[in-house]
Amino acid sequence: MKIITVDDSATMRRIIKNSLKAIGYNDVIEAEHGQVGLAKIQNEGVDFVITDWSMPVMTGLELVHALRQNPLTKALPILMVTAVGQKEEIVQAVGAGLNGYIVKPFEAETLHQKMQQVLGKA
Repeated sequence: MKIITVDDSATMRRIIKNSLKAIGYNDVIEAEHGQVGLAKIQNEGVDFVITDWSMPVMTGLELVHALRQNPLTKALPILMVTAVGQKEEIVQAVGAGLNGYIVKPFEAETLHQKMQQVLGKA
């Protein structure tokens, strides 16, 4: 399974990538904001998206909207990993078509459990 992690923090992308490797996912690409992420998703094809919310250029929420509007990516599983944890924001993100939500900081096992849940394997 090819996964993209979209986050403006290189440190957070590394943490997510290392967490994914720890749970057996090695095919991981990165993007520093939603616009780059969207281009990589469309050009390289991915099976799972992990995105932050707060990023310059294109936010994670804008990325979710863009993916859901495209027939080729509308069913792509999307997990948001973010420091934004207010109930209103979570409701807004889920309403936009998000499949799952994790509030930072998190453990690799939490990421694994949430991915399994999103993929219908939990």
